[in-house]
Amino acid sequence: MNNIELMAKQLKAVSDPNRLKLLACLKKGEVCACDFVDVLNISQPAVSQQLKKLKEAGIIVERPVGTWKHYRLNEMQPPYIQAIINQLEEISIIKCDC
Repeated sequence: MNNIELMAKQLKAVSDPNRLKLLACLKKGEVCACDFVDVLNISQPAVSQQLKKLKEAGIIVERPVGTWKHYRLNEMQPPYIQAIINQLEEISIIKCDC
């Protein structure tokens, strides 16, 4: 994938309100996938689809923990993606015990 295709994929990934909310939650650190259901008020499969798009764009990374996956922001963001993340207000979430 060349730079323009990657840029388009990343910008498309951050063009959705639900995905921006996910990124706002991740500003404070790693979050379990199960914790996003209440924040977005959508089903677990729908949350997983949103996370998958961000992961495929390289914006977030996942870490398996038991049966769940935990997500965090990729430490290496292109400046245009980092600028978007910087503009998001952090969303506090109640973390589960998984």
